[in-house]
Amino acid sequence: MFYRRFFNVPNWGFSKSFREFDRLRREMDELFGALSGGTLPRLSAGVFPLTNVTEDKENYYVRAELPGIKSNELDIQVTAEGISISGERKIPVEGNNVKYHRREREAGKFSRSINLPCEIDVNKVEASMENGVLKVTIPKSEAAKPRQITIK
Repeated sequence: MFYRRFFNVPNWGFSKSFREFDRLRREMDELFGALSGGTLPRLSAGVFPLTNVTEDKENYYVRAELPGIKSNELDIQVTAEGISISGERKIPVEGNNVKYHRREREAGKFSRSINLPCEIDVNKVEASMENGVLKVTIPKSEAAKPRQITIK
């Protein structure tokens, strides 16, 4: 026991370091609480629209979930490096005297830009919308497509 107390074995001072980190964390929590008025910022639903980007040898495919949004309400822009999807999600007003028990759906303008790893053929991009899912087919440029090389 004497050896353990005298030489601070088995932790060799690690517990003091962790106490300092804990103290620093508490001070940062206090500072954050003071700066935010004592409340946490409002949590949002996250990035909208949710998208998947896949590819094969010929094309990239962007699929975006856009429930309740009509195709004519979307603005889709393509450049040689990527795609941008923007629009506005509108949610009808429930009324003045309603009491929300849960409110997760958000209204407002959105914009989502996705950079692609290689150049695309902007003149052949096609888009379709079915059941609230936007599908954009983006052909790769000829220079970006893989080529089979024969050995001589």
